[in-house]
Amino acid sequence: MATGPFLLVFAIFLCFALVNAADLYKVLEVSRTASEQDIRKAYKKLSRKYHPDKNQDAGAEDKFVEVAHAYEVLSDSTKRQIYDRHGEEGLKAHEGGQQHHANPFDMFSSFFGGHPAHDQVRRGPTSVSEFEVSLADVYKGASIDFMIKKKILCDHCRGSGAASDGDIHSCSGCGGSGVRIVKQQIFPGMFAQSQVTCNDCGGRGTVIAKPCPHCGGSKVLEHTAHYTLEVPKGAPEGFEVVFDGEGDESPDWEAGDVVLRVRTRAEKGSWRRKETSLYWRETIGVDEALLGFERNLTHLDGHTVQLVRKGVTQPGFVQTIKAEGMPHFQRSEYGDLFVEYNVVLPTELSTDTRRHLAEAFYGKTSRDKDEL
Repeated sequence: MATGPFLLVFAIFLCFALVNAADLYKVLEVSRTASEQDIRKAYKKLSRKYHPDKNQDAGAEDKFVEVAHAYEVLSDSTKRQIYDRHGEEGLKAHEGGQQHHANPFDMFSSFFGGHPAHDQVRRGPTSVSEFEVSLADVYKGASIDFMIKKKILCDHCRGSGAASDGDIHSCSGCGGSGVRIVKQQIFPGMFAQSQVTCNDCGGRGTVIAKPCPHCGGSKVLEHTAHYTLEVPKGAPEGFEVVFDGEGDESPDWEAGDVVLRVRTRAEKGSWRRKETSLYWRETIGVDEALLGFERNLTHLDGHTVQLVRKGVTQPGFVQTIKAEGMPHFQRSEYGDLFVEYNVVLPTELSTDTRRHLAEAFYGKTSRDKDEL
C-alpha cells in the first residue's frame, strides 16, 4: 500500500484546516487560545463598532455579519472544537452539509438587551474613578495593566436567570402583562380601578420554574476583568480615558462606560509639574554656590541634563532650562524645566577652615587666628 501520497494529501488537508481555523479568530482579533471571556469581550467591542446604525462606512455591515458568525461558532464549545480541528468544512459536515447561521441582528439584540440606536434603551450607570500614575509615566507615555471587579451576564443563561428556555413561563397571576387591575372601594357603592405591578413576577410578565444553576437565578456573575490603560505622553491632569460599554452588565440595560481620570501621584521631594513645566529642587554646598559647579541631573526617562553654574549662585535662585519640561499633549514640543537651588551651610567649621575663610573674606593672616 502506497502510504506516501496519502500522508502528503492528509498533511496538506491538515494545514489547510489549520489555516482556516485561524480565520474566525482573526475576525474577532483574538488568539487561538482565547478564553470564553476574551471571545465575549471581542464580540462586544467589534459588534458595537461595526453595527450599521453606528457605522455608515462601506463594508461595515458585512463586517458586522462576519463578526456575528465568528462569535456564533467560537462561543459554542462544541462548534469551536470542530472548527479548530476541521475548519468550516468540518462544521458543515457536523450540521449535515447545511450550516445554520443565526440572525446577526437578533444575536446583537440578545447580547446587549437592546438596539444601539434606539434612544429608549436604558443605559447602565457610568463608573468614574481616579487613577494615579507616576509623573514618569505621563512624561514617557505608558501602558498600565489593571483589573476591575464588575458584574457580567451569566454565560449559561445569558441573563434570563433560568436553567433553560423551557423553564421560563408566562405569569399566571397577570397573564403575562406584568400588571394587575386592583379594584378599591372609595364610597359605599363606588369603586375605583387602578393598575399595579404584579407581585408574582415583579412586572416582568414571566416566572422561572427552575433557576439557572450557575448564577442561582440572579442573571449576573461577579467577574474580574483585565484592562490596559494607555497613558499618552504629556496627558493633562485629569485626562479621561473611556472604556466604552465596560460597566456592570444586566439584562435590563445596556452596559455603561468605565471612565478613568488620570492623576499624577504625589511624590515627596521629587519632581513637580505645572501644566507643561517641570520643577526640580537641587541642593548644593556653599563651596559650589560660591565657586560654581557642573552636575548631572537624571531626568524622568533616564536621560541626563547637565546643570552648569559659573560664579555665585544665590540661595533660591531658579535656573531655566529650555525644552526639558513636560511634552505638550499631542504635540512634538516640550515645556521648560525650572531648577531651584537650595544652598546648605555646614553645621560646624574646623579651625583651618575658619582661618582660610577669614583670610579670603577679611584679609586676615594666620597670626590673627586667635582673634577669630
